[in-house]
Amino acid sequence: MRKSHKTYIYCLDEYRVFSEDIRKRFSDTARYDVSVFNNADDIIKAFSEQKPGSVCRILIIGVHDSKESYNSCEILIDRIKKTDPKTSILVIVTNPEKTEDARRELRFNIDSFIPRNSSMVLRVHNAVKKHISEHNLAIYRQRRNVSLIVLACGIMLSLILLIIARIKFPLYF
Repeated sequence: MRKSHKTYIYCLDEYRVFSEDIRKRFSDTARYDVSVFNNADDIIKAFSEQKPGSVCRILIIGVHDSKESYNSCEILIDRIKKTDPKTSILVIVTNPEKTEDARRELRFNIDSFIPRNSSMVLRVHNAVKKHISEHNLAIYRQRRNVSLIVLACGIMLSLILLIIARIKFPLYF
């Protein structure tokens, strides 16, 4: 039976604009753990509590259209990526017209930019599902590679034993 993995979703929502919508969308506590924070220091503490790479983690950051907000977001993203490079980062831009400006300012280490409008929650949900699928594919790819290595070692060992048996006991072949 397949084990259900838990996804940890961290929201940085300084003004509590979108966090309740995200909580309502991901209400299944068996599959999702949604945590809402008001400042970046609390998120860094929450990230350091778990070991990196073992679980699927997603960070959702609400960015306002000011330079200070972009700079603080860059610093937070750098700190998070140093803690756990596999973390997916989604940026919600409060002003939909400023999405391209946010893309130009925040270029690196961001998986998706989502404008805040009526379809924001659905887009966040789709991005989270995409990241969960990528995380599961990476796990299955690693398992497949280990299985292939074990299979190759078994085949090589059996060939070596067959050659040794052929040399020692040519009578039976």
